[in-house]
Amino acid sequence: MTDTDIIPENVATTTFEELGVAAPIVEALANEGITHPFPIQELAIPIALTGADLIGQARTGTGKTLAFGAPLLQRLRLPGKDDFEKFKFYGKPQALVMAPTRELALQVSSDLTKAATVLGARILTIYGGVGYDEQLDALASGVDVVVGTPGRLLDLAHRRSLDLSHVQTMVLDEADEMLDLGFLPDVERLTAMTPASRQTLMFSATMPAQIVALARANLNHPVHVRAEGQDAQATVPDTTQFVYQAHDLDKPEIIGKLLQAPNVGKVMVFTRTKRAAQRLADELADRGFDAATIHGDLNQAQRERTLKKFRHGKIKALVATDVAARGIDVEGVTHVINYEVPDDPKQYVHRIGRTGRAGHSGVAITLVDWSDVTMWKVINKALDLDFAELEETYSTTPQLLADLQIPEGTKGRIAAAKKVDHDKDHRSGHSRGKDNHDKDDKKHDHKRSDEKKSARPHRKRVRRRNGEVVARDAQS
Repeated sequence: MTDTDIIPENVATTTFEELGVAAPIVEALANEGITHPFPIQELAIPIALTGADLIGQARTGTGKTLAFGAPLLQRLRLPGKDDFEKFKFYGKPQALVMAPTRELALQVSSDLTKAATVLGARILTIYGGVGYDEQLDALASGVDVVVGTPGRLLDLAHRRSLDLSHVQTMVLDEADEMLDLGFLPDVERLTAMTPASRQTLMFSATMPAQIVALARANLNHPVHVRAEGQDAQATVPDTTQFVYQAHDLDKPEIIGKLLQAPNVGKVMVFTRTKRAAQRLADELADRGFDAATIHGDLNQAQRERTLKKFRHGKIKALVATDVAARGIDVEGVTHVINYEVPDDPKQYVHRIGRTGRAGHSGVAITLVDWSDVTMWKVINKALDLDFAELEETYSTTPQLLADLQIPEGTKGRIAAAKKVDHDKDHRSGHSRGKDNHDKDDKKHDHKRSDEKKSARPHRKRVRRRNGEVVARDAQS
C-alpha cells in the first residue's frame, strides 16, 4: 500500500483523556473500570480522531474494539453537540461496523454500548439466524451505529430498510476472518453503498494479499499501525503452552482431571467436527462436569443461551468447533485445550488466542493423537515452537500432573453426574444461513473419521478399540 506508516509498539502508556478521547466516553469507560489504553488503542486512537483512514494489525483480545470504537463514537453528531443542528439526517446510521460472525458483532456492540452510556448513542446489532421484525423496528425508530454481519446487512440494504448513504465512519473488523468466510464480495457491495468521503478503519490480525487489495481499493492513504513488531511471535506471549502425545481414549480422563485443578477457571476445548464436539461434551457431562457444546447445528437462540451460561460461570467447559467459535470473546478463559490438532498454524494461533488475553496469563494444551503427529510437526515448525519431539503421555503420567498442577489422586470423574447443557431441542436447530457458515464437517469428515480407525499406538501399553468413545452420538 502506498503512503503507509509503520508505528512501533514501544510507546508510553497514558490515559484515554490524554489521547484526546472526549469526556463523556472517558467517563463511561471509567465507570467500567477502564482507565488506561492497551498498545493498539494508544497507537490507533489519536490517528483515527484526525479522520485519517487506518489499518490496525492486532490479534483478537488486544483491545482493538475501543481502538476504533472511541473515535467512531466521538465523531457521531448527537443532540447537544455543536454540529448536531447542521446534520439533517438524524436517525440514519452514521457509523457502520462489519464483523465476520454474529458472536463478534454482539461483543462489539456490547463494548460500544458500554462506552456510549453517557453519550446516549443508539447502537443496533444486525445478524442472521433470527427474525427481521426487531431489527426492522429499530432501524425505523432511528439508530446511530450499526454493527453487523455482511450477509444480513446486505439483505436489509437490498430491502431498502438499511440506509448507508450517511455513514461517516466504516469499520472492517477482523478482515482476514471475513476473507476466510467468503464475505469479501458482500463487503465490497456494502462499501459501495457508503459515501466516498467516509473514514475507513480496517483491523486484521494478518494481511494476506486479498486484504491488501481490499485496503488499496477502499482506504485513502491509510496509516498502518501494528501493536507488535513484525518479528513478534505468532502465538500469545502470555500463554504457557503444553503439547502431549496422548491416546484418543485417554483424552477425556486427562480433561476431567484438569477441570478439577485449583487454578482452572473457564475452559474452551476445540475439536475439528461437530460430531466430535457433541460426543466430548456428552462424555464430560457423564463424568459429572458442567459442559456444553457450540456448533453449527444450534440455532442462534441456543448459541446465545449457551454462551451466556459460559460467560456467567454456569458452564465450566465449552466444547466448540473452530468455525462456531469464531468471534467468541469471553473473559476469564484460563485454559484452552486442543482436543484434536488443528489443521494449520493459523488455526492453532486462533485457538490458543482465546486465553492469555489483555494482560492475563493463560494455558494452552494440545493433545496429539498418534495419527496426527505429522500434522503437529508441520505446525510446530511453522510457528518455531519447541515441541518437535513428543513423549507418549497418559492421564497418570507424573509430568503431566505436575505441569497442569493437578492434585495427586484426582480422578477424571466427579461423584454427581450432570446432564450435558446443550438445550434439549438442539438437534432440531439447523440454522444454516449465510452468517452460519459451519463448514467444518464438510471439510474434515471425508479426510478422517472421528474414530481414527487406522491409527495404532507405537507401544502396547494402551490398546485401541474400534468402537465409539461413547455409545451416544450426535447428528452432524
